Amino acid sequence: METSPVVRASTADLYDAHVMRNYARAPLTLVRGAGTRVWDDAGRGFLDFTSGIAVSALGHCHPHWVAAVQRQAAELVHVSNLFRNPGQGELARRLVGHAGPGRVFFCNSGAEANEGLLKLARLHGRRKAGGVEGKCYKVICARNAFHGRTFGGMSATPQEKIQGGFRPLVPGFAFADLNDLEGFTRLVDDETAAIFVETIQGEGGIQPCTPEFLLGLRRLCSERNLLLLLDEVQCGIGRTGRFFAFEHAGVRPDAIGMAKGLGGGFPIGAIWISEPHADLFQPGNHGTTFGGTPLACAAALAVLDVLEREDLLAAVRARSAPWLAELRALAAAHPAKVLAVRGQGYLVGLQFAADPAPVLAALRERGLLAAAAGGNVIRLLPPLNVTPAELAESVAILRAVLGAAA
Repeated sequence: METSPVVRASTADLYDAHVMRNYARAPLTLVRGAGTRVWDDAGRGFLDFTSGIAVSALGHCHPHWVAAVQRQAAELVHVSNLFRNPGQGELARRLVGHAGPGRVFFCNSGAEANEGLLKLARLHGRRKAGGVEGKCYKVICARNAFHGRTFGGMSATPQEKIQGGFRPLVPGFAFADLNDLEGFTRLVDDETAAIFVETIQGEGGIQPCTPEFLLGLRRLCSERNLLLLLDEVQCGIGRTGRFFAFEHAGVRPDAIGMAKGLGGGFPIGAIWISEPHADLFQPGNHGTTFGGTPLACAAALAVLDVLEREDLLAAVRARSAPWLAELRALAAAHPAKVLAVRGQGYLVGLQFAADPAPVLAALRERGLLAAAAGGNVIRLLPPLNVTPAELAESVAILRAVLGAAA
């Protein structure tokens, strides 16, 4: 008896039939990665300057990271936070070493980390108001921000494309322009508990806080008993050449949200809270099932190992400077197309005069993957261990695309 051959649907067909359509995905199916490169199901190779949106800090399949995750997966994967596990304690110690005296809470994503910061602000406001809830809870954020897609994160993200369709949102947020210290100061009143900003706005188009603005916020928060909360989800974990981007300004926040590059590809988020405020969270008022599992912590510890052993923070600072200079020279040669180059280290945005979608597609056809951001911006997010030759290759591809564009 003859049997019919099994016809397997393509990945594209499976997506079309079964996956939610809430992403405008590129027509590309990626199946393998090594270092800074990925390959699709047709065998084509690409220079990956998306890094999973700043997640794959060590590129793809770094041997030390792979070995650490494999070893831990064979030993102990999950125990919940009802018990201790050695990796979580060690990871907390090392993050405190970078952030300063304080304590760490582990979660699974940047949105969860930011949600924890907003809950921290509410607890601080209650303490500030003598234990009375609902009297001091306002959080001042920046326009054009992006803090995640939970209800708290959306409420702190004043963008219609994020908030539209989900109102009513969480109350208690006010907004001023990034780097407008006077604007932030005017919004502070007796109901204000915290100021919450991204050190570098990522989804908003790679807009950095100036050092003067961050220093001014620090003074304002100290004077008015407000928490200074910094979202370092995208710009942290070495992406700018310092472990945290705020280090360039010489400030110290009261709490930090982090995720993305921390796990090198494995989901993990964290919040660090400075010592004077670390006791605001008590048993029962915050938690997570999956945060800080042995496997997640092994992945994050492997990232920190490689950052230190390969001296990647110094490498980012040294290698990014000539790369940025080349990008700015390229923009200057095409002033009608590229209006600005912004960013620091390996968090760089090229602002275009028009919708950059055709440019993104042309870059992809020539073998370079990049990501879009708000304000007609293309983000370049190479892994922290990218080589000078790969950086030069990215500039060459950009030059060819800009030169060919009408």
